[in-house]
Amino acid sequence: MKGHTLRNPLSLAGTTRAMTLGAALLSTGAAIAMTGASAANATDGRHSRDYVALGDSYASAPLVPTQVDPTCLRSDNNYPSLVARSRAAQLTDVSCAGATTANMTSTQGNVPPQFDALRQSTDLVTITIGGNDIGFSTILGTCAHVSSTDPAGAPCQTYFSTTGADAVTEAIKQTAPKVSQVLRGIHHRAPHARVVVVGYPDLFPEDGVGCTSATVPLAAGDFSYLRDKEKELNTMLARQARKSGAEYVNTYTSTVGHDLCQPVANRWIETFAPDSPAAPVHPNAAGEAAMAGAVKRKLSHLGH
Repeated sequence: MKGHTLRNPLSLAGTTRAMTLGAALLSTGAAIAMTGASAANATDGRHSRDYVALGDSYASAPLVPTQVDPTCLRSDNNYPSLVARSRAAQLTDVSCAGATTANMTSTQGNVPPQFDALRQSTDLVTITIGGNDIGFSTILGTCAHVSSTDPAGAPCQTYFSTTGADAVTEAIKQTAPKVSQVLRGIHHRAPHARVVVVGYPDLFPEDGVGCTSATVPLAAGDFSYLRDKEKELNTMLARQARKSGAEYVNTYTSTVGHDLCQPVANRWIETFAPDSPAAPVHPNAAGEAAMAGAVKRKLSHLGH
C-alpha cells in the first residue's frame, strides 16, 4: 500500500460523529478493558455443544440490543448468540469490536487474546475477521472525504489507485497469510472443532447504483468500487478457509437487496448515520439474524 496510509481515520463534515463511532469500533487504537466473555447457556444440556465465537464488530454487533459487554460492544442478539440458541449450544463469545487477526493471540487493550477461549473440548468455532486488518473504517472515511471532489465519478477508486496498483486490493492480499495463520492456530488449539469462517454481508448495492446523500456521503461511482473490494475480501476469506480445512459461510448472497441504500424497512445494513440501533455501516438486528440464518444453514449441512 505504498503511498497510502489506511490507518488514520479522516474527520468528515456533517458525518463526523457517525464516522468517529465507526472508526472507534473498527480501529484498535483505543484501549479497552475486559469485562468477561458472554455466555449463552444451553436450553437442553443433553444436546449442548462447546461453541466459541471469535471475531470483530460484524460478529459482536455494536449497539444492537441488548449490549452485554460495553467494552467489546457485544450484543446478545449477534449472530453467534442466535446460532447458539438455535443449537442449544454452550457459547463462549469473545468477539470484540476493533479486533484484528493479531488480537487472536495478543491483547486488545486490556482484553485477553481471543484464542484464550479455545479448548481441546471445543466443538465449534466461528470467526469473522479481516475487515480491520485492511483498514476498512479508514477506507470508508477516505471515500466519504474525497466524494465532494467528483460526486458523479469515482474519486475514492482514483485515490487508492494513484500508484498504479490498487491499495485496497494490496491490503487484502497482505491480510491473506494472517487469516491463514489464524485458522492454523484455531485447528491447533481446538483440534476436534468444526471451524467456520463467516464472511461479510452485502454492504453496498449489488447493481452498483448508489444512493449518495447526507447519510451516505459517497460518490456515485464509488459504490460499485466498494462493492467489488468487499467481494475481493470475501473471496480471499473463502479461499483461506478452503486451504486450511475450514468451512466458509457466504453471508453476502443472502443479504443482497438489504444494503445500506435500501429503505429503512428493508435495510439490514445501516448508513453512516443509523436509523436503527447499530454501528454505522454495520448490520442491525435484522442483518445479524440474516447472518445467523446463513451460518445455521451451513451447520445443518452433512448432519452437523
